[in-house]
Amino acid sequence: MVRKIIKIDEEKCNGCGACADACHEGAIVMEDGKARLIRDDYCDGLGNCLPACPADAISFEEREAAAFDEKAVKRHLDARASGLGQWPVQIQLIPVTAPYFQDADLLIAADCTAYAYAKIHDDFMRGRVTVIGCPKLDAVDYAEKLAAVFENNAIKSITLLRMEVPCCGGLEWAAREGLKASGKEIPLHVITVKMDGSLQDS
Repeated sequence: MVRKIIKIDEEKCNGCGACADACHEGAIVMEDGKARLIRDDYCDGLGNCLPACPADAISFEEREAAAFDEKAVKRHLDARASGLGQWPVQIQLIPVTAPYFQDADLLIAADCTAYAYAKIHDDFMRGRVTVIGCPKLDAVDYAEKLAAVFENNAIKSITLLRMEVPCCGGLEWAAREGLKASGKEIPLHVITVKMDGSLQDS
């Protein structure tokens, strides 16, 4: 059928993710720093995403498209438990100047926290840009990479989620040293996940 549906101009898209947040049907996702319409039948054609886009990268078009499927959208939203909004997530792999870092609330999480804290997606990842690492496994100093991320982007806040084990101290140290080296004053909030899954505010 021919119907009104959104069109995303990738050249104009700045990767801010505002459209994905505004889409109540989950039809838009962020991939490689750009917004994507994942399925035609998830788009209701009402355009809640249009006014949310600061780059004027979204418009309507009339074209052949699958009909809006409310039941499919419900199944999609029910199954979409992930709070991850971008890729990659490993500190060593993240591009320092990725568009999604601009005006972002940043979560720096130790690898193990995802297994120790069951509600990490809802309580920490959703609405934040997530990067992960383990200084013991990677045997690298993350401070330089994090400093570059802080220095080159307008990060609004940093939440660091770590385990109570000593090796996680290396991740906290890297975040603090990176922040110091960047010369920026960004609020840093450290939360420790204990072995029983409870949280301790630092």
